[in-house]
Amino acid sequence: MKTPKRLEPLVEDGLIDEVLRPLMSGKEAAVYVVRCGEELRCAKVYKEANNRSFRQAVKYQEGRKVRSSRDARAMAKGSKHGRKEKEENWQNAEVAALFRLADAGVRVPKPYDFLDGVLLMEMISGEDGDAAPRLNDVDLHPDDAREFHAFMIGEVVKMLCAGLVHGDLSEFNVLLDEHGPVIIDLPQAVDAAGNNHAFEMLERDVGNMSAYFGQFAPELKFTRYAKEMWALYEDGKLTPDSELTGEFAEPEDAADLDAVMREIKATLADQARKEALRNATDEPSDEPPTPPWMRN
Repeated sequence: MKTPKRLEPLVEDGLIDEVLRPLMSGKEAAVYVVRCGEELRCAKVYKEANNRSFRQAVKYQEGRKVRSSRDARAMAKGSKHGRKEKEENWQNAEVAALFRLADAGVRVPKPYDFLDGVLLMEMISGEDGDAAPRLNDVDLHPDDAREFHAFMIGEVVKMLCAGLVHGDLSEFNVLLDEHGPVIIDLPQAVDAAGNNHAFEMLERDVGNMSAYFGQFAPELKFTRYAKEMWALYEDGKLTPDSELTGEFAEPEDAADLDAVMREIKATLADQARKEALRNATDEPSDEPPTPPWMRN
């Protein structure tokens, strides 16, 4: 096939020998199968910001480091330079996450290089040698669903131990090769310690896994791994080898949020009533004051 313009620099630099075919195109990027020597790899070409969705990007970018205060101000203002920096920051996040997670032993595609908005990485192949299917494209036996779910919970734990939360984990972002699940698509990965939404995203990631595998093994839908692993993480006790149960008991002294809100509203209403009475008492009256001898 004709070499896409964005891949030409990698061909000229000898990083890619041949572009074989397009693999997929999504809202964030287009992926091509390329030949590098005797190996087949994937080239992920990130789309320009104005050609893709950037919904909720602020939530994901919280806690990410920016090169300078000037860049941070430009990103906040949305200037041309700021948009360019935000774009690079978004792309670099996946590259950094892939290297970080690969080093931590998480099953992700091995990254090789990143040049001009193109990520060159390992191609995950299925048993037939072609690209591996996504989880959402396969039907599972209940025993396989339980095995893969347990494996994915372990991978999420390893990610959290490495300080990251995927942020968009679902059956659409997991491939299945002959050795099991492989996690992909990480540009929205967030810093577990630096992002106030990290637990919310972790709970959604784990919930998506439980819901998907729960289609084949219904008992998985009722597990509570996210709260269990997060409690251990906050206490500094979570390790890649932590044995989880999928159960989590809320602390007995945990606040009943609804009751607290009702108490706050009742207090505010009482304060408002007392303030209204004071104002009514303090208002001047047109009637003459009561003579002292007529007062009780």
